Amino acid sequence: MTPLPPPEAVLPHRAPFLLLDEVTELTDAGTARGTWHLTGGEDFFAGHFPGLPTLPGVLMLESIAQLGAYAVLSDPRTVGKLPLFGGVDNARFRRQVVPGDTLTLEVELGRMSARAGKGRGKASVNGDLACACDLLFVLVDAPPPS
Repeated sequence: MTPLPPPEAVLPHRAPFLLLDEVTELTDAGTARGTWHLTGGEDFFAGHFPGLPTLPGVLMLESIAQLGAYAVLSDPRTVGKLPLFGGVDNARFRRQVVPGDTLTLEVELGRMSARAGKGRGKASVNGDLACACDLLFVLVDAPPPS
């Protein structure tokens, strides 16, 4: 099996806002799996929360969305497009995520048109569900490369 391109080869995101280290699976059906390794060196841990560093839930949602964007942008029909958040529904946080954890991400794309789409995603740590959500995204024209 051919290795998948790294996230930075597909996504426009860059450090410090690239919240996806590796995509481990991508199917033609729009299912993707990936990981985000939390080292503890990330700046947000210092302030969220001192003495009890915890991954902010909104960043968990963003990491799921970035995996979804990877799946969307891997489809040849989306060349020249950029998926943007259109909404998040049914977001639920089930466990604390701390430095040293590896977040295992899964996304399944649903209905998609030329202008928008939906997906369902989740994040877990060692098989324990940390977050689940439904995503809505809109497709806009991507800016020209700089």
